[in-house]
Amino acid sequence: MEEHMQNRDFRLSRRAFAAGVGAAAAVGTGMLPTAPALAKAPLGGKQLPGAARMKVGNIEVTALCDGFTKVSEKLFPKSDEARAKELRAAAFLKPTGEIPIPVNAFLVNTGDRLILIDAGNALNYGPTMGHLPDALKAADIEPEQIDAVLVTHVHPDHTNGLLTDKGARAFPKAELVMQKAEHDFWNDADKLNGASPVMKRLLDMALPVFKPYTKQTRLFEGAVDLFPGVRSVPLFGHTPGHTGYMITSGADSLFVWGDIVHFAPFQFAQPEWSIVYDRNPEAAIATRKRTLDMVATDKIAVVGVHLPFPGKGHVVKAGSGYQFVPTHFEPAL
Repeated sequence: MEEHMQNRDFRLSRRAFAAGVGAAAAVGTGMLPTAPALAKAPLGGKQLPGAARMKVGNIEVTALCDGFTKVSEKLFPKSDEARAKELRAAAFLKPTGEIPIPVNAFLVNTGDRLILIDAGNALNYGPTMGHLPDALKAADIEPEQIDAVLVTHVHPDHTNGLLTDKGARAFPKAELVMQKAEHDFWNDADKLNGASPVMKRLLDMALPVFKPYTKQTRLFEGAVDLFPGVRSVPLFGHTPGHTGYMITSGADSLFVWGDIVHFAPFQFAQPEWSIVYDRNPEAAIATRKRTLDMVATDKIAVVGVHLPFPGKGHVVKAGSGYQFVPTHFEPAL
């Protein structure tokens, strides 16, 4: 009897809900008096410049959105079609086709230095990227204020923004700081001989980036304290010198991990799904698994270039894989 009454109450509540929806629809169809229309405003048609600040102890980090690129299963050779559809559905994404992913950069303000980690792409690469200057402006920062640019790795969506559309330095007073292995790999024109079309294209875009910064380039090897509170973390595999940066102030830490994860709905659950842009897929997979285990075990907050803007969150173990938990809104600094 009790179960019957509960079912009856549920049916009644659904009827009440439906009646409420019907009443709302009546209001929207003009059955009730409406207020006079106000002046129309044009649709924006595009996102506003993306800039979001976060604190790491006494250090301020600003996430900057350069724009977006797109991915699909085609870029993940080890992906399984059925599993991919399952992961898409779990993330409320369309079942097939390309999905946009953000391209983020991060500005570290230590109090006496402004350090940019990655520089995004450039407008001449396409209309969906190259908006870092707008994001910096939204953060009330001029390019001339940047003291250093730390490079996670030399791919177009990370380093093309080092130059203006005329080929000049986008950050005229900044030193360029990067892993020596990464610099040496991409700064070798001889690699163009016999390279694949994709590799040639990447090299063609990488080589011009270095020249304007030649006299202001600082190379390092391995794990090094680069600035107070900023330490390099080798993450080799995606590229020969792919590097993350650990930001530490007091008891707080934030790990800027570059391209450890390109597509969050896939690679947290399936860290063995490498992307076609990995220079050494097996090394990239091993590095991703090791990194995910480290930040999950030690509960270290992370930000990623391709994690949903502003890209900050924690990683937790979930079954045989992991799950990304975005940081709750942080209104106070």
